[in-house]
Amino acid sequence: MKARTLIALLALIVAFVAVETSAFSTAAFTSGTTNTGTVRAAADWTPPTVSMVNPGSPLKGAVTVTANAADAETGVSSVAIQHLAPGTSSWVTICTDSTAPYSCSWDTTLRADGAYSLRAIATDKADYTTTSAAVTTTVTNTIVVSLSDPGEAVRGSVPLSVSLGNAGTTSYAVRIEYAVADSGSWKTLCSAASCTWNTTGFANDFYDLRAAATANGSTTFSEVVEGVLVDNLAPTVTLADPGSPLSGVRTFAATATDAHSGVDEVAIQYAANGSSVWTTLCSVAEPFSCRYDTTSISDGTYSFRAVATDNAGNTRTSATVANRVINNVVASVSLDDPAAVISGSVPLTANAASTAGVASVRIQVAPAGTTAWATVCTVNAAPFTCAWNSAAVADGLYDFRAVMVDRALRETISATVTARRVDNTPLRGLDIQAVNGASTPGRMEAGDTLTFTCNDRVNPSSIVSGWNGSALGVTLRARGGGFLGMGTSGTTADVLRNGAAVNLGSVNLRQNYVRSLGTSSFAATMTATTVTINGVPSTVVTVTLGAVASGSSNLRTVTTAGSMIWTPSSTVTDLAGVRTSTAPITESGTLDREF
Repeated sequence: MKARTLIALLALIVAFVAVETSAFSTAAFTSGTTNTGTVRAAADWTPPTVSMVNPGSPLKGAVTVTANAADAETGVSSVAIQHLAPGTSSWVTICTDSTAPYSCSWDTTLRADGAYSLRAIATDKADYTTTSAAVTTTVTNTIVVSLSDPGEAVRGSVPLSVSLGNAGTTSYAVRIEYAVADSGSWKTLCSAASCTWNTTGFANDFYDLRAAATANGSTTFSEVVEGVLVDNLAPTVTLADPGSPLSGVRTFAATATDAHSGVDEVAIQYAANGSSVWTTLCSVAEPFSCRYDTTSISDGTYSFRAVATDNAGNTRTSATVANRVINNVVASVSLDDPAAVISGSVPLTANAASTAGVASVRIQVAPAGTTAWATVCTVNAAPFTCAWNSAAVADGLYDFRAVMVDRALRETISATVTARRVDNTPLRGLDIQAVNGASTPGRMEAGDTLTFTCNDRVNPSSIVSGWNGSALGVTLRARGGGFLGMGTSGTTADVLRNGAAVNLGSVNLRQNYVRSLGTSSFAATMTATTVTINGVPSTVVTVTLGAVASGSSNLRTVTTAGSMIWTPSSTVTDLAGVRTSTAPITESGTLDREF
């Protein structure tokens, strides 16, 4: 019993040493007991080593696959070489070899093209096994024909090329074919691996393309490049007029169409007048418009155009919209109204401002309605004013304006002050008339009128303070001045307002309509109107007699009429403030029904 226990203990010790020791001796161990027993170690406790030789890539046809294996104790019994096909999880044995070098022939034509893994499993003579690390390779037994894709839309000369995969050393005849899309009617475009497709000889339409490679009576085709559009027709494009002058943010817009591949984009461009250098303002897709801040461009005169490009690369340029001004300067100029009626020397005053600075202001005058502008003065600094001698031009109507020039030499013209009258002719009486408006010729009575005509327009308030020429109640006073036939004396008439003479002067009627030394007065109405005489607006003051206010017994009837004489008052002025001449005015002609 003790001997058996000792033998078992020795066996456990041997097993422990086998675990802790990397190599074992083949020596025999003997232990002696009362009953003698023998224990021997195993012949090979170590598995073999093995590695797979990478055969390279790609593989085609029959190839040799090789593994390296070794075992230091009992030696290698066999090596199995295996492959793992693409998309699978089960290893398949290619061959098993028991003699170094451990290799065999692998017919890859029996396998589908693709990426494979290879490994080797070595077994030694003690039946220990080791599996190698896997190596990868690619099997390609079928030729692959590929045609370059020229794009969805093409124009002009288009390069095409063919590439062959898995061709090996075989010589292939290569060609490129075309067909109208979906027709299946293939024609040879060129017989080469690369060529240029001159699309200008083809109708604008859709085409299919493919490549073919032929060897040993067998032809392989590429995948079809479908629906390639040939488009050699340029789009149409027009640019909307952006207007002039341009300032701030403005909209620039174009209209573009294309019958085949469609419009890809429109570039809106500008160039300074006289320049051929065009700069793109914006590139836009439909609706082909953009908002652009014109302050990004220097002020000046420019041309604009639009360039449309279709999806095949064809371009067309619109007609040019020329002479459009960009002006982002804030400028203003105006001319003060010199007066409705001008005489003598008058001041002409302009107001001007510009963010670019005011260089000068020209004040100009021209006959009304014309463009014959004459510069009165040029003023280089504020105040922009100068005196104009209106007497240097003929009387008539004139227009006035101011022209500002800024520091960048840009002009801004004011609004025109139109139709201002120049009148340097002295104000004077032109005519005096008495008209019988009642039933008795030669007698002063209600309805008769006394009319004063001037050679120019009169300021009514210089006749009666505050008067505007409308109907005004006055008194006509007639005073006797001698006897009939006694020289040139006769009745004198004047007009009163509230008992004081108005500024019309006095009229010698040259006949005794009132008894000598007597006085008669009439309630009357005075009005002032404007008439045109010889092309000149003139004032006519009419006094219409009403009822006799006093001295009716002094009134006489005369049978002949003399030429009346009117002596104007120097207090009366024209619209320019020029006083009237007091030179006497004799009645022009004799009316048949005077008074």
